Amino acid sequence: MPLIWDNARWHVSQQVQQWIRHHNRQVKQTGQGVRLIVCHLPVKSPWLNAIEPKWIHAKRAIVEPQRKLTAQELKTRLCDYFESPLLEPLAKKVS
Repeated sequence: MPLIWDNARWHVSQQVQQWIRHHNRQVKQTGQGVRLIVCHLPVKSPWLNAIEPKWIHAKRAIVEPQRKLTAQELKTRLCDYFESPLLEPLAKKVS
């Protein structure tokens, strides 16, 4: 499955890269799941990232520059803004 990412440091971190390598090895060995093919967008090219405009508008609507939101406030505001239910984190589903 292609995974198209910008070059944000959390996308290119060693921890993420190791997890993807480990995941792809497990998929290859077991034959279960989908291998991930990471395609990085060129540096400083937000116009190629279709989600970028949505994030910037959401950030402006959700964040308060004067104070840091609690985790629960952030979850609630994100779900409200994107009109989406709060879903269980993926980490709880992956063993």
